[in-house]
Amino acid sequence: MAFDLDMIKKVYDRYSTRIDAARKATGKPLTLTEKILYAHLSEGNAQKAFERGTDYVDFAPDRVAMQDATAQMALLQFMQAGRPKVAVPSTVHCDHLIQAKIGAEADLSTAKDVNKEVYDFLASVSNKYGIGFWKPGAGIIHQVVLENYAFPGGMMIGTDSHTPNAGGLGMVAIGVGGADACDVMAGLPWELKFPKLIGVKLTGKLSGWTSAKDVILRVAGILTVKGGTGCIVEYFGDGARSLSATGKGTICNMGAEIGATTSIFGYDEKQEIYLRGTKRAEIADAANAIKQHLTGDDEVYANPEKYFDQVIEINLDELEPHVNGPFTPDLAWPISKFAAAVRENNWPVRLEVGLIGSCTNSSYEDITRSASIAKQAIDKNLKSKAEFTITPGSEQVRFTVERDGYLDTFAQMGGVVLANACGPCIGQWARHTDDPTRKNSIITSFNRNFAKRQDGNPNTHAFVASPEIVTAFAIAGDLTFNPLTDSLTNEDGQQVKLDEPQGIEMPVKGYAVDDAGYQAPAADGSGVQVKVDPASSRLQLLAPFAAWEGTNLTGLRLLIKAKGKCTTDHISMAGPWLKFRGHLDNISNNMLIGAINYFNNTADSVKNELTGEYGPVPATQRDYKAHGIGTIVVGDENYGEGSSREHAAMEPRHLGVRAILVKSFARIHETNLKKQGMLGITFADSADYEKIQEDDVIDIKGLTTFAPGHQLTVVLHHKDGSEESFQVNHTYNAQQIEWFKAGGALNIIRRQMAS
Repeated sequence: MAFDLDMIKKVYDRYSTRIDAARKATGKPLTLTEKILYAHLSEGNAQKAFERGTDYVDFAPDRVAMQDATAQMALLQFMQAGRPKVAVPSTVHCDHLIQAKIGAEADLSTAKDVNKEVYDFLASVSNKYGIGFWKPGAGIIHQVVLENYAFPGGMMIGTDSHTPNAGGLGMVAIGVGGADACDVMAGLPWELKFPKLIGVKLTGKLSGWTSAKDVILRVAGILTVKGGTGCIVEYFGDGARSLSATGKGTICNMGAEIGATTSIFGYDEKQEIYLRGTKRAEIADAANAIKQHLTGDDEVYANPEKYFDQVIEINLDELEPHVNGPFTPDLAWPISKFAAAVRENNWPVRLEVGLIGSCTNSSYEDITRSASIAKQAIDKNLKSKAEFTITPGSEQVRFTVERDGYLDTFAQMGGVVLANACGPCIGQWARHTDDPTRKNSIITSFNRNFAKRQDGNPNTHAFVASPEIVTAFAIAGDLTFNPLTDSLTNEDGQQVKLDEPQGIEMPVKGYAVDDAGYQAPAADGSGVQVKVDPASSRLQLLAPFAAWEGTNLTGLRLLIKAKGKCTTDHISMAGPWLKFRGHLDNISNNMLIGAINYFNNTADSVKNELTGEYGPVPATQRDYKAHGIGTIVVGDENYGEGSSREHAAMEPRHLGVRAILVKSFARIHETNLKKQGMLGITFADSADYEKIQEDDVIDIKGLTTFAPGHQLTVVLHHKDGSEESFQVNHTYNAQQIEWFKAGGALNIIRRQMAS
């Protein structure tokens, strides 16, 4: 069925007028990205051209999507906004809280029992406020959105960093924190700095072992984990049109790993096929009626260097399969060079586990290509040397691939099917290991491979590849194996070689499902009660954060000077901590426990200046808070990369951290800090990072005249009595400064709704 068809038709009805206004305002041909952005201006028709990377712009997204781990805090905030119903179509998807341990059926049953309180809260709050609710087991948010809600030319925000997955259907879909979602659900404009544009021209056509996953693995190698920051990546060219819609989704999904605001493909025949195949023919028909507006103008693609800030060209005919990692998703290795890299870097050669699926690679096409490799293993009498797991992306995909016999193929190979949920991809994995201290290797078709990401083990070397490459590696059990060139010894002692994978883009008999797992909200939710037990350890109603005192920040203590990569996983770990995502005080006990202290090269060990002793970061911060002492966190480059989780901003705010000073921020995390009324600032000279000493007392001056574009001053009072000062930058605009002064954006929303 097609959800929200009337809304989509209204969006399309205004497209011609909005695009004409945008062309008049800019005086030039438009990229697809610009068309969608200008078509979704909160003010209506464009009155002027916006400067990329400079102008903050208010938008009106068409919908909001939330996963269960982030939805808790987003909806706890929305409950304070004073609205009886969400202003735009919104959904909640229960996919993060299911731990992979035994297998799909047992793990889902356990999750429903363990997480009953949270699921009941999410179901009831969704029912009350007009939000669509997808039950546990229905599938991973991004796959479910692609199958049901994404539409060409639309704009969506989602409380998960991999929301850009919907770009595979031509949608500007952007990951945000819960406070941003709260704004849009409350009917307020959503602010974004007008992004710069990176164009990726794809020529040629994929063949053999190479898949859509290899496109983004290659792009990640080119742009690195922060090369896309502040940018939208737009793919175009004959090669782009040759990719399946779900393949496009894979590329857009993992675009989050280069820091991109989002990624997108223009509307084409492959997207139309997918819309019709997922029972949304009405949307395909409507899109066809305005298809000239759902791709970039011809002049743009003929001369991309004139219209994009950066252009990358990739020939799919020449692209090799890639394996990226370990410990970062941008360390890209063509398969022909990977074995040598494994040996040269002394990475564990023996592969212990291969995992396929996740929101990034769990389509029908992905499963069939992987199953074709598994079937060869069975037919050629090869036994899998590594553990092998399969995570379907949705109940619809799982039901269909089971009907068509592919799950049975995996079972014969020794594979274990996990629940339709995030599972190991986000650390929800009760991994079986005989020695957690042993260096080991795993390979996945997921999107992230930060240290400890999947299993909490810093000794695990995690690599990322396509599902078919992962399957081949699992069979070989050896990271130096190249399935394109090497042979394996079967159970009969014979040398056999794996043939190229064969896949089916769309199921021949169509998709099928008995129960997709959707629960529609009440037509009138006014009588629905949302209960939160005051004694609950998992849910806690929010209290407003305090407003700024109106003075400079003085006498701050250094909580931690984080060394090197500090992602949202380091700031607020997932895994077992997910159970506290609805309880701000309890989850704050994981604040920065993964960050490495610059002064002792140790995680979760910082000096408490009140006692002179070293202890855990959260406990130290709670001691400072109890004594009324503000603190500052100092960090390195791209601080807060990774997940959209706003808990990484809310926890420091809740525990009394007053400022975050870093070399540079990841986009979503910087916005989350601003939304919560935190001060996020950057070194004007990154070398000043070295000046900060462990025992410093720190002042931040200039806040009484806080204004856009004006630097602030940091003063360091060293233990020896000397002082140093330096300038720091910020990106706050006038509205964001008001968030800071009010103690958070939600405080302003609450005031507006009350009046």
